Amino acid sequence: MLKPGSRLGARIAVPLLAAVAALLLPTATVSAQAPARGAAARIPVVFVHGYNADPGVWGGLRADFKADGYTDAELFSFGYDTHRSVNEALSGELAAYVEGVKRQTGASRVDLVAHSFGSLVTRWYVKFDPAGQASVAHWVSLAGPNHGTSIAWACALWDQACRDMSPGSYVQKNLAAGDETPGAVRYATWWSNCDEVINPDNSVPLTGATNNAAGCLDHNELLGDDAVSLGVRTFLRP
Repeated sequence: MLKPGSRLGARIAVPLLAAVAALLLPTATVSAQAPARGAAARIPVVFVHGYNADPGVWGGLRADFKADGYTDAELFSFGYDTHRSVNEALSGELAAYVEGVKRQTGASRVDLVAHSFGSLVTRWYVKFDPAGQASVAHWVSLAGPNHGTSIAWACALWDQACRDMSPGSYVQKNLAAGDETPGAVRYATWWSNCDEVINPDNSVPLTGATNNAAGCLDHNELLGDDAVSLGVRTFLRP
């Protein structure tokens, strides 16, 4: 549950039940979008959505990237079943998807941009997959429960992803062990002090990453905020 010491302002405080409901909104079944064909002129970007979401959440950010000169052949959205295990299933699916992107584009590395639960999927891939660090140039987390979120305890009894997001879980302990930002990958996070889903707010930043305060934004507002979008695109530039 939300703790009394949380930095969420009184004007944006969200009741626990409402936040849980947001986590549990039904979502359509999605599958990994097939990588587009054609050689990419720059590092391809793979977007990884969060819990109970789908690749459609990236519409605004993808449009910003295209306005910035990226083509459809350089932008990819990984879709997956968010109710499964980060370490036993999802990171392996992401690894296969990244390899597909590399084959289709001819690129040796990709940039990963993740929202919320997608941050755990991508971090596990980068940290523990044999090809992860060599295959990723930049890693970005928007509102990721990188050290867990207490709101996940509300659904942890019946949902594996919620267990993975819970503070002190197997996934959280392993991701926090040793170097949080291993290898030559460049890491960045964006976090909000008004995030109704990530509690505590300081769950998002990682040691060794460029950690950016996004201001007072709701959890999903980080996906469409102009300043966050510009920050992400600037960070990904060589």
